[in-house]
Amino acid sequence: MTSRIRLEPMTTEHLPFLVELDADPHVLRYILGRARDASEVHEFWGPICADTAADAVGLGWWIGRRLDDGGFLGWWDLSPGKPVLEQPLQAEAGWRLARRHWRQGYASEGATRILEHGFAMVGLSKVRAETMAVNQPSRQVMVKLGMRHVRTDHREWDDPLPGSEHGEVIYEITRGEWCRSR
Repeated sequence: MTSRIRLEPMTTEHLPFLVELDADPHVLRYILGRARDASEVHEFWGPICADTAADAVGLGWWIGRRLDDGGFLGWWDLSPGKPVLEQPLQAEAGWRLARRHWRQGYASEGATRILEHGFAMVGLSKVRAETMAVNQPSRQVMVKLGMRHVRTDHREWDDPLPGSEHGEVIYEITRGEWCRSR
C-alpha cells in the first residue's frame, strides 16, 4: 500500500478491470498498437491471473486501486521469469495504468512500492524494466525510480509498431543503488 494506492494480488476476479484497461488502444499503443477485445484479454490474462507460482516467493502481479474510492488504477508486476526459482535474485518490473490516471504520479508511486517490496522483502539483487525507446512516459518512470539505461536492443518484429525501429530500451537498478537512493 502507498498513501494513495492499495495493491492486491491479481486474480481472475480482476478480469473485468483488465478487459476495460486493454480495451483502450492508447493504453496498448506501445504493446500491441491496438486494443484487445474481451476474448483476447481472457486468453492472455486468464493464465497470468491463475498462476500463483510467483506469489509463493513474494513476486507476481498486483492490481492497484485508489485508496479514497476503491477505483481501479491499473496493474504493477515484478516477474521472476520461468521457471520460478525458490529464491529469485532478479525480476522484471512493469506497470500499466488506465488513461484517466496518467500523469498523476500513480505509475511511479506503485512501482516504487513494488521495488521496495522486491528488494527489502524478497531479497532481489536487481530489477530491470524495458519499453520501446519512443515510450517517453515509461522511460520517465524508470528514471524517477533511479533505474539506469543499460542498453538498447534492436529486434526483428513480424508486425513492427511505429517507433520500433528506435529499439527497446532496457533499464535496471541493483539493491545497492536502490538503498543509496532512498
